[in-house]
Formats: sequence, structure tokens, C-alpha cells
Amino acid sequence: MKIIFTLFISSFLAMSAFSDTTDQKWMNKVEVTKKGTHCVDDSNCFNRYHPAIPAVAKANPGDIIIIHSRDALDSQFRLDSIADDLSTVDLGLVHPMTGPVHINGAKRGDALEVELIDIIPDEYGYTVIAPGFGFLRDLFPDPYIVNWKLTRIGAVSDGMPGITVPFEAFPGSIGVLPGLPEVDAWKAREADLAAAGGVVLGPSTGGALPASVCGEGGSHADDCLRTIPPRENGGNMDVQQMQIGTKIIFPCFVDGCGLFTGDVHYAQGDGEVSGTAIEMGAINVYRTRILKGKGKDMDMPVTVGDDQIRDMEPTRYYQTVGIPLKGKGVALPSHAYLSSEKITNLENLSEDLTAAARHALIQMIDYIVREHGLTREQAYILCSVAVDLRVGQVVDVPNFIITAVLNLNVFDKNRN
Repeated sequence: MKIIFTLFISSFLAMSAFSDTTDQKWMNKVEVTKKGTHCVDDSNCFNRYHPAIPAVAKANPGDIIIIHSRDALDSQFRLDSIADDLSTVDLGLVHPMTGPVHINGAKRGDALEVELIDIIPDEYGYTVIAPGFGFLRDLFPDPYIVNWKLTRIGAVSDGMPGITVPFEAFPGSIGVLPGLPEVDAWKAREADLAAAGGVVLGPSTGGALPASVCGEGGSHADDCLRTIPPRENGGNMDVQQMQIGTKIIFPCFVDGCGLFTGDVHYAQGDGEVSGTAIEMGAINVYRTRILKGKGKDMDMPVTVGDDQIRDMEPTRYYQTVGIPLKGKGVALPSHAYLSSEKITNLENLSEDLTAAARHALIQMIDYIVREHGLTREQAYILCSVAVDLRVGQVVDVPNFIITAVLNLNVFDKNRN
């Protein structure tokens, strides 16, 4: 009996020497959190681009970088928000980015590979139609909002009865800081476009952060670029295929690269046609690798993936086909800066993917209203979060093809 008891005690002591598996760690983590309610309250947040913006953290290649990000409109909505609340939105606050994070050892001319390990969603998200913004802004001039309840299973809303949008999160904005040569070049080319009548948001100090660099009286107030257009440094690319498990490669324009992220999307259709996806705050988990000298050969960021695109494909879909038809006398907002009566008076444009996309999208909205009982505003919102605009062909002149593909799984009542 004594021998058995001694063996039991020895075994127990041996087992107690091991810790719980939760305590077993291998990751070296660098975490950048949010501070305060809005970006203006947060020293880890900025909403303009300039190389003078200081890094808020440093990480080594291979470290697990955890970035807490804000939604695209900086916490201006909540679950009980209504359309009238859009009148108070300050677009000068778009987009709040968390960072930048200095990657030790990275130099200008290198490339930075960013592996997307995980995205943890907030519980609340929203999709809006903002007057004067969005692909069909001439057809949807009034404000509208859908408030979503989010889980990793799906997004549902009282404002979209019978709809469940699958969780397919990705960073709407992710990138690296530009260098001074890039700021000068991009600012000049956008000024040329603005002078020709194009839609350009130039540097502005209203709501600009960090204020010491980009705000009124800031050290580089006239040169801080807006975050709305994507550029060679990435930023607001809104490419839904940049999913968890993929790797995004950026050219580095400054030493340390200056990695940032924000404007995370719970789900989005290719096109983000209403102007917003399902916008949310999130916790983003990344890992980086430096590709020495590879940035010199890059024009834009690239994405490397495995089966993520296949997994995103719907198992059931409805597809409309668009060609460059628009109707005589219809002036497309996207073509307004060309100031051409010739274009306005044509019913059919030549080799025009924008007009084809519009044609396909309007047909899709009509189908959703007719067959699924949604209002036109609800249908437009659904297109923004669950319809993919895709290029069919660009050779059969004059009518290039864009298709709109609706994921019919969003109507699956078993998912709701």
C-alpha cells in the first residue's frame, strides 16, 4: 500500500510541474491599442499620409503585430443610428488609421510582406448611402443607413429582414507610409486631374491628424495626403480578396516602412458600390517579412494567396450582364469632368467598363426589388456588401462586358 501511495504522489507532483497549455507561449507580440473614443483622442491614430508622421511602435520581422482599428467614419454611428444622422458626419475624419508601426531592418527600396493572420470583429457594423458619394450617386441622392449585428457566423440587421451576410473580413485600408518624393509626385498628378475637372480630394487641414503634422499650422499641413484614394503605398484599396490567410506585399518608401491599418470591412462585394461595405472596428493580427530590394521593382502592392478566393465563392448565385448602355441624354457622374456633349448624347459608349458596370448593377437592383421584396435603397446596400462586379471581356468592341454576381446564400433562412 505504501508503494502504491508513493507512486501516486510522485505522479501527481510530476504532473503538477507542467503548466496548463494556455500558458505555453511562442509568439513575440507587439500590440497597438486604441485610446479614447475617437481618433483625435488617440496618439496611435492618424488620418492623413506623410513620412513625418512618427511611428507609435516598433516590431521585428516575424513578430505578431496586433493592431486595434477604428471604423472608417471614426465612431460616428451606433446601433440606433438613423439616416438623418448622416447629416452630421464629418468627412474630414475619414479614415482613422492605427499606426504607423516601424519594422526594424526595413529600408526604402525593400518590400514588406504582411501576412493576415486573423481579424476579430466588433459586435456592431454599418453600411450607409451618403449623398453625393457612391457609384450610383445620381440615382440614390438621399441618405440611408443599415445597422448590422455582427458575429463570426454572419451579419444580420432589422433593416434588412431575411438577410444574413457571411463573415468575410479584410482590411479596407492597409499600407505603408509614402516618402517625400512620392508625396510630391502624387500631389502633383492629383492637382493636374483636379485642374481638368476630375474628382480629387486635395490636402485639407479640417480634422487632419496628427494635428502637429497635418492640422492647421502643422509642420506639413499643405502636403499631407488624404486617405480616400488608394495609391502605390496601398491604403484604401477595398479589395475583398485580401482575406485572412493571404499575404500582401508593399513597396517600402521610408526606412521602417510605416505599416498601418484601419477601415476594416466585415464583408464587401467587389465594387463597394454604395460607397461603404459593412464597416466596423476590429482587432487585426499580422506578421511581417522583409524582402530586401524587392520594392524597387514594384508599381503597386500585390496579394499572394492560396484557396481564399475559392472559399469566398458563392454556392448559389444570380448574375446580370452589363454592356456600355446608358440612354441618350444621360450624363454619367463618372464622366462629367470630360464635359463632352458627344458622350451625353450617345446611348451606347465604346469600350467603356464604367458604363457596363452601371448597366449590370441597375439590372441587379431591379431584380432584388422585384424578386426579393427589398426597397431600392436596401437593394443598393445589399449590392454593396454581397454583389461582385466582374470583368467578362474587354475585346468585343464596342460592348465590353461587366457582370454583377449576387450571392444567393444571403437569403438562406437557415443561416439567419
